[in-house]
Amino acid sequence: MATTRKVIITCAVTGAIHTPSMSEHLPVSPTEIAEAALGAAEAGAAIVHMHARDPEDGRPSQDPAHFEPILAQLKAHTDAVVNITTGGSPHMTVQERMRPAAEFKPELASLNMGSMNFGLRRSSRCAAASPATRP
Repeated sequence: MATTRKVIITCAVTGAIHTPSMSEHLPVSPTEIAEAALGAAEAGAAIVHMHARDPEDGRPSQDPAHFEPILAQLKAHTDAVVNITTGGSPHMTVQERMRPAAEFKPELASLNMGSMNFGLRRSSRCAAASPATRP
């Protein structure tokens, strides 16, 4: 008899390091982010991991005012678990990154243990160390 394996799917519809210049499909406005998260929940995600963006320029934002309209839409239209990021941006202080979670007290919040080093491009040092380039 086959065993059924239960899984929990989490979806982060924006991520922290992607920018609108990387993809025209990146949700930026609160409406776009909420719609993408609702779509993920409808497709089977049990958890939506939320990042907000400054709607003016698309930069990651931990301003609670940018999260509020997204969270209102999620609360009204899904029972998926909302996970508010504390990642924000590597340029933010811990206090800045914690603001939305502290204000909205979600069911779940991320916890970044360690550095906030993000690599957006492959450096020559990384290429030299990759298994594909070793003798």
